[in-house]
Amino acid sequence: MAIRTGTLLGRATGLAGMPDPLYAVSPLDGRYASRTAPLADYASEAALMRARVRVEVEYLCALADLEATPLALSDSERAALRDAYESFDEESAALVKRIETEGTEEYAATNHDVKAVEYFVREHAPERVHQWIHFALTSEDVNNLAYRLLLKPAVTEVLVPELREVRDELVGFAHDYAETPMLARTHGQPATPTTFGKEMAVYAARLGRKLASVEAAADGLAGKLAGASGTYAAHHAAYPDVDWRAFAREFVAGLGLAYTEPTTQVNPSDDLAELFDALRETNTVLLDLDRDVWTYVSQRYLGQEAAKSETGSSTMPHKVNPIDFENSEGNLSKANSDLAFLADYLPTSRLQRDLSDSTVKRNVGAAFAYCLLGYTKLQDGLAKVVPNERVMRDDLESTPEIIGEAVQTVLRREGDTEAYERVKALTRGERVTLEDFRDLFDDLDVSADVREELRALTPASYTGVAADIARDA
Repeated sequence: MAIRTGTLLGRATGLAGMPDPLYAVSPLDGRYASRTAPLADYASEAALMRARVRVEVEYLCALADLEATPLALSDSERAALRDAYESFDEESAALVKRIETEGTEEYAATNHDVKAVEYFVREHAPERVHQWIHFALTSEDVNNLAYRLLLKPAVTEVLVPELREVRDELVGFAHDYAETPMLARTHGQPATPTTFGKEMAVYAARLGRKLASVEAAADGLAGKLAGASGTYAAHHAAYPDVDWRAFAREFVAGLGLAYTEPTTQVNPSDDLAELFDALRETNTVLLDLDRDVWTYVSQRYLGQEAAKSETGSSTMPHKVNPIDFENSEGNLSKANSDLAFLADYLPTSRLQRDLSDSTVKRNVGAAFAYCLLGYTKLQDGLAKVVPNERVMRDDLESTPEIIGEAVQTVLRREGDTEAYERVKALTRGERVTLEDFRDLFDDLDVSADVREELRALTPASYTGVAADIARDA
């Protein structure tokens, strides 16, 4: 296959030399770049570099706090070291990349991303401490901690707030339309009425439970720091009298992470799998919502506010398509595919380690970005829909057979053992009216009070305690 070079991309660059979004390979950095931008601080390669620098610097400071090591750092030296990640910018990221891929006057190209970070940290440290940077560590000690330092806030500061917005929208619908009656459908067929508010309360509750799982999984992210095979061998060889297990546990906790032990060279990533699964289950709830709302729009139970400047269809001017829900559905489906792959793949490693997980982890940001797209597009859609109460009531009034359940249940209460069969004979596969039911009631051997109770039944009023459930959302 011939590869064309030197075409459009070479002439299309934007801010800081990055490709213009119109020429991005992925829609995440192209068409949807403005929507996925909030994840850049957590999912970009520059963010990973910064997190690695933070781990290396904090580890160096922790070594200096050990009585066993001759390493000492003054307050000003510590501040200068911490400034290496606190002030990490585009120029810093470019330098790290140059050390890795091209080399500099001082360093040959490392062809190793973590080693490049080590040399970058040297530029912010006195020469006397260079030997202590990355002391006794393996790259995975740095990487597993760096990734978790990024993924935790990516979830709690970007994804979770958007999920809360969706939940709050649903709670608002539940409260505002708690008493709005609506025909329900089971197996796609007319069924016992509900209220629109109650149906939204169901999703609000489901999402609330899944949100708690996501937050718990993010809070449970756990790091390792145990050397090349998880035995602290290099640490122990250098300073056998130090309790390195306690040191590592305290160091990882100081980064705001739980600690995991025992491990091989790699963090087994069971914690990441739990997080990905929690997000996937959350997305499944929202996919269900996307599809239901799409159906309500198609039934005209929900109207959509139309923006005058928008085009609904290239050929049918009248259309207002439920594109936000369709977009959300597509992106959440893609997210779930990626999350399932990540949850399945990352907890596995050949023996003590292989490097296949390294390239796979670089795709976590993409999975999160598809989540973010799904959440924000769903919010856009919910902000535009308005329940069409007249259509809902018309549908109820044209489907009186749905009170059959209530009728046969009341008759059972009164001791009628043939109640179900009576209503079945009247309604199954038949178009009936309320007058048909009232004719049936007139022929029943029941008290006048029960007959009036039955005659008072209407599809719109047969919603049980749906309104109370909705108000409790």
